[in-house]
Amino acid sequence: MNFKQFGYLLLAFSAIGSACLPHPFVMWFLIINLLTLALYGVDKRAASKARHRIPEFTLLLFGFVGGWIGAIFGQQLFRHKTQKQPFKTYFAITVVLNFMIVVAGCWLNLYLRE
Repeated sequence: MNFKQFGYLLLAFSAIGSACLPHPFVMWFLIINLLTLALYGVDKRAASKARHRIPEFTLLLFGFVGGWIGAIFGQQLFRHKTQKQPFKTYFAITVVLNFMIVVAGCWLNLYLRE
């Protein structure tokens, strides 16, 4: 099993696990941000040791599904993916899209409750 498959397996387990916990939305963001932070650390370590890397798409996907706060901390903590273009642009797009989806979901939830 490579990093990509392992990452997607962690993503699936995180979704299932957070659904079983109280406050699943909050738990999802907590779990996905911790996983994303860990992925950035693993990828930085792999880069420094010239080992198999985590694909950029996987890092961007984890940021898109809610792990962008962990990604920002990971980028700063590990000094990883902070200068690389077009990754920075794609990452910014995933953050904006995720934020828009979360705001729309919260607005829809409030609207449907009325």
